Amino acid sequence: MKCDLCPRKCLVDRKKGEKGICGQTENLKVARAALHFWEEPCISGDAGSGAVFFSGCPLHCVFCQNENIANGMVGKEISLERLVDIFLELQKKRANNINLVTPGHFVPQIVKALDQARKEGLTLPVVYNTSSYETVDTIKMLEGYVDIYLPDFKYMSPGLSKKYSHAPDYAEVAKAAIAEMVRQTGKAVFVNGDEDNLILRGTIVRHLTLPGCMADSMQILKYLHETYGDMIYISIMNQFTPLSNLEKYPELNRRITDEAEFDMGKTMKRHGSVVVITDEEYETLVDYAIEIGIENGFIQEGDTAEESFIPAFDCEGV
Repeated sequence: MKCDLCPRKCLVDRKKGEKGICGQTENLKVARAALHFWEEPCISGDAGSGAVFFSGCPLHCVFCQNENIANGMVGKEISLERLVDIFLELQKKRANNINLVTPGHFVPQIVKALDQARKEGLTLPVVYNTSSYETVDTIKMLEGYVDIYLPDFKYMSPGLSKKYSHAPDYAEVAKAAIAEMVRQTGKAVFVNGDEDNLILRGTIVRHLTLPGCMADSMQILKYLHETYGDMIYISIMNQFTPLSNLEKYPELNRRITDEAEFDMGKTMKRHGSVVVITDEEYETLVDYAIEIGIENGFIQEGDTAEESFIPAFDCEGV
């Protein structure tokens, strides 16, 4: 079967061992399966999110913090039965949810694994953690399986998406994919109806602030707010971390801020005596979000723009 799961539509026969842009055959490959504490608080909570990091990626952003797994350089091939066991093991570890990270190129296998895991007692909500470079048909395959979508909206500008992700069609693809995600989940639902608790269902759209791309970031926030209003939550991230792979992109070779830790609030305001944001770019974007009326959202405060916050992809739990 020729693979057309993602917008690249490489049409390679992965079942026969051929590889397209994602770099993966049909065989499941996972780099880490463990409790993860660095997502938005309604996902990580105190117990952690049961994150399963899949190897390979169809996007290959030049600034990728998970470059080793995106390029398939790390990870272990596993059977579908082993993936079922991983889901159940994370549940036994009291994970708040099953968090599928960069899973798009393995969706058919994941659906089968979730079917079997549910027969064997899996009851946790499922999070689909994606770049949004997905086809609507692939997202439709997940209806009834995914409870919480955690998509990125990286760029509005075709020029930026072409330069940094080799995908000039990114914005249009992401718009269509996110629309289908929101259709499936509807408005966010939290435990006991309290947004300070864990999320049970809904869509949280992430935007990672890039150096020098403020106008593009503002366009994205404006589009999301005007299109979805309070149907979604918006997570404005400042954890951009320049790594060694940015030598050819000097304009990106700096951090947004020295400090980052998630905070949440109906009015997007910083709470209590938490550390002050140090970079004007991020402050400007957060202020803009408040100005245009975004209420349901997350901002980051603390120290996450550091390599130490990138997990070790050492096949833990695989």
